[in-house]
Amino acid sequence: MSPELLAWKESGSYIGYGPFQHQLFVKQVGDVNASPNKTLLLIHGFPESSYSYHAVLNVLLQTFDRIVLFDMLGYGLSDKPTQDYTYSLFEQADTALHVWKHFGIAGGHVLAHDMGDSVLTEIVARHENDQLPAWFSEGIQSLTFTNGSMVLELAALRITQKILLSNYGHLMKNVTTFKIFNQQVRSAHGNNNLSSENIDTLWEGNLLKDGNQKTYLTIKYLNDRKRFEKTRWLPALGQTKLTVHICWGNDDAVARVEMAHYLKKNICKDAALTIMDGVGHFCQLGSPEKWVASISQFY
Repeated sequence: MSPELLAWKESGSYIGYGPFQHQLFVKQVGDVNASPNKTLLLIHGFPESSYSYHAVLNVLLQTFDRIVLFDMLGYGLSDKPTQDYTYSLFEQADTALHVWKHFGIAGGHVLAHDMGDSVLTEIVARHENDQLPAWFSEGIQSLTFTNGSMVLELAALRITQKILLSNYGHLMKNVTTFKIFNQQVRSAHGNNNLSSENIDTLWEGNLLKDGNQKTYLTIKYLNDRKRFEKTRWLPALGQTKLTVHICWGNDDAVARVEMAHYLKKNICKDAALTIMDGVGHFCQLGSPEKWVASISQFY
């Protein structure tokens, strides 16, 4: 393990989740007694982990007193089971709530990226249907969505993503190499401001516990989007009275900037919209200074 990822691991801890006690990597920084209005809850994307926020964490602590992060099952430093977990967005939302309960979170601002946006839309749907647990009594203080395929028909999926989603996706577990991973990540990002070190660390996180051989499982969350996006998640976003920020890098080649404009125009009409010029898909990695400045001005 690289020194950077090892230091990240040692700064966090593990908790058990579910009847099979799968191990989740969790991390919190700042004042554990911070109020919900000064608490930030981060949800990472695909194929990433909480480490994707490492370059912006200290700056975010200038705005928030407490920040909670975790690696979803199938990602980063957490377990990556092939049985007893389906990697559905519903299960990942359950996992997020489990982590927040573990840390005694009564509420907070929630910020998500990529697949994390989809997990957050499920949490919003539960909020709108009065299905969030009683211990989350202070609720969601605000929502921030960054560069994720929240309107799937507007997404420009990479060829590898399409293969992984097909009936032949399982065959990719034996041929997913760093060369393919590097090409797909750079293609999705949309510009050249993602460093080789960024991609190396993303790849390293995928290699842990043979995660690179299980991508055909974790990517199945996109099938949930196909099924529930128009019947559950977008309607929930459309009706919510929660404060919403849509913050988007305009160079994203997958979750294209048209998606942000569509959400603002057709779904979250009262949302704040920030477009980050020259920022790609993996925005907090490729352009951390511009990303954190755009995020922080909202709070």
